Amino acid sequence: MKKIFSLILAAALLFALCACGSTQQDAGELHMATNAQFPPYEYYENESIVGIDAEIAQAIADKLGKKLVIDDMDFDTIITAVQSGKADFGMAGMTVTEDRLKNINFTDTYAKGVQAVIVPEDSDIKSVDDLSAEGADYRIGTQKGTTGDIYAEGDFGADRVDKFTTGNDAVQALLNDKISCVIIDNEPAKAYVEANEGLKILETAYTEEDYAICVAKENTQLLDDINKALKELKEDGTIDSIVSKYIK
Repeated sequence: MKKIFSLILAAALLFALCACGSTQQDAGELHMATNAQFPPYEYYENESIVGIDAEIAQAIADKLGKKLVIDDMDFDTIITAVQSGKADFGMAGMTVTEDRLKNINFTDTYAKGVQAVIVPEDSDIKSVDDLSAEGADYRIGTQKGTTGDIYAEGDFGADRVDKFTTGNDAVQALLNDKISCVIIDNEPAKAYVEANEGLKILETAYTEEDYAICVAKENTQLLDDINKALKELKEDGTIDSIVSKYIK
């Protein structure tokens, strides 16, 4: 019995030490879930993830006295990662929508976004209205799980929307004549058009929206802390300075 008791006690102590060490390590880190295929908000520069969201997140982490850790993943898995606790918050040019609010909380907005339409320079599509014209059957490319994807499916029907894992995949499909256009945020759209000859952005915007940071519903303290940090960063000009660095 003494041996059994000693083994149980030793196991309990080991578990407590491991748990304590894990808690201490996690307590000093702030994990951000993102999809680093969304320039200029988040993208890779060599081995590092940089961009508007990455810099704002770092400024927030500094305010909270935490070490920022950025976890790159598919866009449509970000909310799940935050809900499950795998990440503390999600930041990826993410728009506040009623459907998302059912599963997650959002901070105050920190930036404005515009959904744009990319087409070939010689495209028959001259305006956003052409996509919904009578008899129109243009195939529309989107990044899966984004608001551009959600809105396009609602406006034009799921049978006309081709969903891609990244915006770059959608643009490559457009270049290969597999789809007629791509709906994506205006800033990444500019980067994709600049990097690929023969493409342009329609002058009319598809829709306008607000970007915010998503936090698990039960994590109200972090939500309050981030909102407080965002308020200070807006007031002292930090956010405007970061945005203007990437968007001229």
